[in-house]
Amino acid sequence: MNGRGLIVAAVLLVLSGRQAECSAGFIKSPLSEVRLTGDSVALHCEAIGRPMPEIQWWFEADYSNESFSQLWDGAREDRVQMNATYVFHAASTLYLFDLNPEDSGTYECRASNDPDRNHLTKSPRIKWIRTQANVIVLDHPRIITSSPDGPDGEILKCNLTDHSFQIAGHQWFKGHKIVHEDKDGSHITTYNITEVNVESSGQYTCKFLTVPDLIGVINVTVPPSVLAYKKTEHGNEGDTGVMTCKSNSYPFVEQWMWYRSSEDGSIQPLVNGTDERYYIKSTGNKTELRIHQLDIEKDQGEYICNGSNVLGTTGATVALRVRSRLAALWPFLGIVAEVIILVTIIFIYEKRRKPDEAPEGRGNLFDEDGGSAPLKSNAAANHETVRQRNSS
Repeated sequence: MNGRGLIVAAVLLVLSGRQAECSAGFIKSPLSEVRLTGDSVALHCEAIGRPMPEIQWWFEADYSNESFSQLWDGAREDRVQMNATYVFHAASTLYLFDLNPEDSGTYECRASNDPDRNHLTKSPRIKWIRTQANVIVLDHPRIITSSPDGPDGEILKCNLTDHSFQIAGHQWFKGHKIVHEDKDGSHITTYNITEVNVESSGQYTCKFLTVPDLIGVINVTVPPSVLAYKKTEHGNEGDTGVMTCKSNSYPFVEQWMWYRSSEDGSIQPLVNGTDERYYIKSTGNKTELRIHQLDIEKDQGEYICNGSNVLGTTGATVALRVRSRLAALWPFLGIVAEVIILVTIIFIYEKRRKPDEAPEGRGNLFDEDGGSAPLKSNAAANHETVRQRNSS
């Protein structure tokens, strides 16, 4: 909570602890503003008291002998709007839209918590308290702008013809991005661009830092520069194919068109609903062609996207390749075939190696007829050892 909020909270705490009435008082007053025709302005006012005060807005014109007149929500052909809240204290904001010189004058915020403040016959015991702000509405001064006449032009210039304004500096914008600023007080400001092309095209704004700020607009324009998001798109048969084109130039593309190039060289225009499978979605500098239920025989080929603005038309080509439904199985079938071939080779190799590579030491265990040679008994060997021990 900021310092002002703490003060308000403390005052409200004191008031809430007292049963006695407290007259209204302002805690925030509206500020005077200077605006140009067509602009808008907001005036804000806050007041406290016990009971909670009511806030009203009144107006007195600069060039009129009439006294203050009360404003209400929807006045001046709905160009006046009000927003009031009465929670912890009274707060009200007056909005004025589409200003014109007749809106210049004194705007007064009034507050009162007298129970008889709006009585038609009784005079209120406590007068309305008042705080004022001045709103000055000026006609737009003339700003002469100049832009490059050709691709070799490099200088953008703004000239403020009304020399009554005090200038604290200048700012140049491309779109919403600041590209140059200075603190020069001159009534002429310039900005250099290296070359008029797709990258430098756009809407430039020169701003004179005055009260209020003054703005001039310069458009650097070029024909469309259409590019395909991908030069080759792939899709599986039965799926949805998507092809996209875009243009980064200014002004934006006003019309997008899609065509299909046939094998005989003819060009077929495509629109939404063509063949009940073609759908086009275009937004500003981007267009998208969708083809539902891709057919490998019908849809494979080259497609052309064309973009047009007031300066010309350009296009780009996208190649669509449609794969068969079984295309995804070929890698798996190839792996299976490799495994089968490898297992077969190993089996044949092992089958041929066994008869030829038998161990040589085992051949004397078999006679020519395939019988086995007699083995010497272990029991006989042990008996012979016992006899030798007894004789000794």
